[in-house]
Amino acid sequence: MGPHTKISNMLRLLRLWRVARRDLGLLWFALRHRHRPVWLWPAAIVLALYALEPFNFAIPFLGIIDDFILLPLILHLLVGLLPDEVRAGYDRRPLLRRTRS
Repeated sequence: MGPHTKISNMLRLLRLWRVARRDLGLLWFALRHRHRPVWLWPAAIVLALYALEPFNFAIPFLGIIDDFILLPLILHLLVGLLPDEVRAGYDRRPLLRRTRS
């Protein structure tokens, strides 16, 4: 594996985390939205418990794979299942902040 492949893999990982950062903000917004789906709170709790599971501490290498790859992918899947109304509200949120000030 050459140095360019390592850099390319690192850039993919950084892109994944950039998407995860937005998804985490969307999840936080959706949890407080009045039209959130009924399944959202239990799914978010299961995701949080999965992130904090003790298995990560027992086998650190597998914990790293979970934290850096699987959790962002599961988070992205979870917010992908949100209704369009909730996602649209998150996208309009910065506009609402600017008009209030």
